[in-house]
Amino acid sequence: MSLDPEIAIYSMPGHLIRRLNQVAVSLFHDECARAGHDLTPVQYAALKAVQKHPGIDQVSLAGAIAYDRTTIGGVVARLEEKGLVTRAPAPEDRRVRRIAITPAGVALVGAIDPIVARIQDLMLDGLDAEEKALFVRLAAKAAAAGNDRSRAPLKPYAPR
Repeated sequence: MSLDPEIAIYSMPGHLIRRLNQVAVSLFHDECARAGHDLTPVQYAALKAVQKHPGIDQVSLAGAIAYDRTTIGGVVARLEEKGLVTRAPAPEDRRVRRIAITPAGVALVGAIDPIVARIQDLMLDGLDAEEKALFVRLAAKAAAAGNDRSRAPLKPYAPR
């Protein structure tokens, strides 16, 4: 495919990142649907974080997956409706809701992990193995450098 050099956005990092995100989300939805699973990339990220940190609260979950704090509640609610997580008030503060993955959630993550691994490779299809490793390294470096400028910065979870 030949790109029009007159359209400057085609070489802008922001445009390319947006396009790669479109590719990544499309692949995720298509591959999960093909396998009979109804899950979004954000729901998958949330499940993985809850699996790793049982009892995590919603605000910490948002930080752990770099997601907006005001909309994480809807993500968790949909996971709860699907029977993949449970929420319960924290004994130390009844306003805080602790999230745990259910056996169905664990089974779904186990089924989807190989699909997600395949998607990671597919989204960088035009690159060889060395280029893929370089891309991931550079993307991680750029994301880390811009983390504090994000409206939903990554905040690794540290249990209190």
